[in-house]
Amino acid sequence: MHTTIKTLRSLFAFSFLIGSCLASAQVNTGLPSIELKTGIYRIQAEVADTPQAREVGLMNRSSMPVNSGMLFIFEQKAGHCFWMNNTKIPLSIAFIADDGRIVNIEEMQANTTNNHCPKAAVRYALEMNARWFAERTLTPGTVVTGLPR
Repeated sequence: MHTTIKTLRSLFAFSFLIGSCLASAQVNTGLPSIELKTGIYRIQAEVADTPQAREVGLMNRSSMPVNSGMLFIFEQKAGHCFWMNNTKIPLSIAFIADDGRIVNIEEMQANTTNNHCPKAAVRYALEMNARWFAERTLTPGTVVTGLPR
């Protein structure tokens, strides 16, 4: 009986480990995309607007085209924070108000668990390659157009 309990515990621990590995190996595929604009720059953004798509985000990708990104859309305005666990590429994130104005921009290092949060309650967040906003001199207050309502 003791051996059976140990075996069951081992199997449970193994299945939990496998489940965790599979979850961390997920990649969002087949997401819809939209074109956003900010000034003269066009952005092709995948849309993560479901809990599952937002949870996986850009995890486990090894690269992203220059003017591509991921737009996170939440149902409610809040202080939605982001981290980079299982994200292999460094990213910049712009937190965007309902009127399209960038509230704040954060630089995020790959494979870290530091929280990156908006300075005000928002429904939108746009992840791009690291320093994408800085290299184009896009700052808080810049307007992003094309956001779905």
